[in-house]
Amino acid sequence: MSEAENACVELVADCRLRATTDLLAHTWDPVVLMALRPGPRRRRELRAAIGGMSDKVLTEALRRLCAHGLVDRRAFAQAPPRVEYALTRLGRSLVDGPMKALGDWTREHGDGLLDAQEHAAGVL
Repeated sequence: MSEAENACVELVADCRLRATTDLLAHTWDPVVLMALRPGPRRRRELRAAIGGMSDKVLTEALRRLCAHGLVDRRAFAQAPPRVEYALTRLGRSLVDGPMKALGDWTREHGDGLLDAQEHAAGVL
């Protein structure tokens, strides 16, 4: 085991793996990231693309994603005011890397996962 891996095992609260998995722990964060994959969008465009998300929850998700350096907020100096949100390089690397791999895995194994969950629900 490498020194970095040992540090992660010993200091679980400070582990980079935990910090990374926390990026996907909020229900709407991955959805917002995927909605930004095609390119910059305004809030109303995001809400329309996502559907079923309250304005408050969208605000919280955007603030969290901006704070993590995954999304950039760009305000334009014009009347009426205009704000766009876009993936940063870091955000794009997450969406096109691990999230894409997870999506590929889900397409391949999603039915098996749902079958196992249904079986477990029937057993418990």
